[in-house]
Amino acid sequence: MNLADTESTAAVPARTSPWALLFIFLRLGLTSFGGPAAHLGYFRDEFVKRRRWLDEHTFGDIVALCQFLPGPGSSQVGIAIGWLRGGLGGALAAWLGFTLPSVVLLVGFAYGFTHLTDATSLHLVHGLKLAAVAVVAQAVWSMGRTLCPDRARATFAIGAAAAVVMLGATYGQLASIVVAGVAGAAFLKTSTEVPGAPLGMPGTKAGAFVCLFAFVLLLFGLPALAASLRVHALDLFAAFYRVGSLVFGGGHVVLPLLQAVVVPRGWLSTNEFMAGYGAAQAVPGPLFSFAAFLGAASKGQPSGVGGALIATAAIFLPSFLLVGAALPLWGQLRAFASMRRAMAGINAAVVGILLAALYDPVWTSAVHGGADFVLVLIALLLLGWWRAPSWAVVLITTALAWWVA
Repeated sequence: MNLADTESTAAVPARTSPWALLFIFLRLGLTSFGGPAAHLGYFRDEFVKRRRWLDEHTFGDIVALCQFLPGPGSSQVGIAIGWLRGGLGGALAAWLGFTLPSVVLLVGFAYGFTHLTDATSLHLVHGLKLAAVAVVAQAVWSMGRTLCPDRARATFAIGAAAAVVMLGATYGQLASIVVAGVAGAAFLKTSTEVPGAPLGMPGTKAGAFVCLFAFVLLLFGLPALAASLRVHALDLFAAFYRVGSLVFGGGHVVLPLLQAVVVPRGWLSTNEFMAGYGAAQAVPGPLFSFAAFLGAASKGQPSGVGGALIATAAIFLPSFLLVGAALPLWGQLRAFASMRRAMAGINAAVVGILLAALYDPVWTSAVHGGADFVLVLIALLLLGWWRAPSWAVVLITTALAWWVA
């Protein structure tokens, strides 16, 4: 297959304005509770089922690609979708819409709002977690039917789930994706290949290498610059950029690194850090937005809104650079038959990774008894058979959980 021919015939996705993307992702940012696995379920419901911007294979490709990259996986999936639909402006709009609600709430908490200690709020948070169980379960089932249609790929999925549960999210995800990719390229038959990429990936190879060079330059250059200038704002930016660059697995994996950055330097006390972490568990959107609380509550200057903006921009900037570097190269590699066979295996591993996340932390943190199990069944019924939109299921499940508490 000629690579140039493949690139020229790849379908170009319809363009969506940054404003439209901003409002779409803002709604997701207001309703996406439950952590990274749940976020992927909401994204799939919105962009694969409802809007049909992506098919299951392309969505699986994007998820698999973002699992390879350090940083917040679900946010990177959103950035990639925004980039596909609206270029760099669309990527910025998608990130802003998805991240803004949690940033605003956590900055408010840093200024002294402590509503999370209220019992009613805790019941509402529990209901949101139960809704997330149903959303993730439906995503695992639907993606599994498409991406694991035969015994080989079903085996890859179960093996990936076992690896994540036994080895932990960080090492289990990386190991299962690498092994499934190698096994897929070596053992899957031509008849099991996934279709050629239906979307033209944005960007050029030159742009990809510019993004990669900027990522490495900032990773090593910012700490040296901050050490020489001794300016708190630059020190804050460099510290959070480094965390966003080196965290594999996203989500809760970022917490020990953040604590090691802010507590020993005296920016926050351990108690303040844990209070902010509790607030971050209760807000929608990415857990990396916790950086907004840390920047706002920092004892240096700037703090408050200025500190929150610096910390938030710094921790997410590596994601933009890495996605900008990965998408053009991924589009070219995806054209080869061996890579498509590898992707068939990797997509199956993604299903297994989501299955493991469905167990822990989604199920284990939400379902504590028979009443919780019944509410999850009701949410699944609404999603799977009544075809209710995810946001409506979230509201209904949360209201029922509050009522029965």
